[in-house]
Amino acid sequence: MKDRRRDLAETYPLTLQQYLSDPAEAALARAHELGRRALTDGLGVLEMATVHSAALAAALKRTGADDQQARILDGAEKFFVEALSPFEMAHRGFWEANLTLHRLNEVLEGQAKRIASALHDDAAQLLASVHLVLADVAFGVPPEAAKEIQAARDLLDQIEERLRHLAHELRPPILDDLGLVPALEFLASSMSKRWGVSVSVEASIDGKLPATVETCLYRISQEALTNVGRHAKAKRAQVALYQAAHQIVCSIRDDGVGFDATTLTRAKGSRGLGLREIRERVAGLGGVLRLGSAIPSGSDLTVEIPLER
Repeated sequence: MKDRRRDLAETYPLTLQQYLSDPAEAALARAHELGRRALTDGLGVLEMATVHSAALAAALKRTGADDQQARILDGAEKFFVEALSPFEMAHRGFWEANLTLHRLNEVLEGQAKRIASALHDDAAQLLASVHLVLADVAFGVPPEAAKEIQAARDLLDQIEERLRHLAHELRPPILDDLGLVPALEFLASSMSKRWGVSVSVEASIDGKLPATVETCLYRISQEALTNVGRHAKAKRAQVALYQAAHQIVCSIRDDGVGFDATTLTRAKGSRGLGLREIRERVAGLGGVLRLGSAIPSGSDLTVEIPLER
């Protein structure tokens, strides 16, 4: 990275001087190429501004006439704008992709909600009808046949319980009915019973959040707590949720063995989000994901999502 900065610092003033000496389109095109190369090399707008400032100061130092300085300032402005154009294009592309991803998340959550409703309501009604039919058939049949019918009804009970669990995973009703905080508290209680980890929830938010934000934070908390239960060997975990500076912050901490960054992507069940999917969900809302681990003293997963003003 230092070599790339040094290369830019050396090339930029020479290219700027060539343009100031002969402000032709070909020279201006080289400014665009400088910006494109800097963007590809991972340099940012602030680094471009620093290099431009130094190059401009050197160009002004070489002349003392006011009319020449005015010409240099005008030409340097055009050169700098052209050099930054690749960054502007990249920013617009990112913004459009982020908006598309945000809309895709909304569509997927809407589909998940409809599927969950079908599993919970429609499938449950059909299973209830089958139960009634089997109950009618069970009357007047020999004991052996009655046992087989009861065994079938027991299987139906297992299917119904499994469908209810799947519906809850797709879209927990409590999230729609009561909001994010009660849903997280219910999740914490369930995880505590399932994994034997004491999970607490601390929340300080103003009112109800946008549905997409609530769903995103719930899914991430669900995945993170599942990871804690499966891999962290923790005794305690905490979900903290609060608002700060027009953003919502959610962190999941535990006192377990910590993790390697690759653990969250490899050690997952078939329905797990995985670290990459979590990042995509957060990025779709314009947020950031931060991971921290100090083996063996626990881990911290923090999500920051901006809220519309």
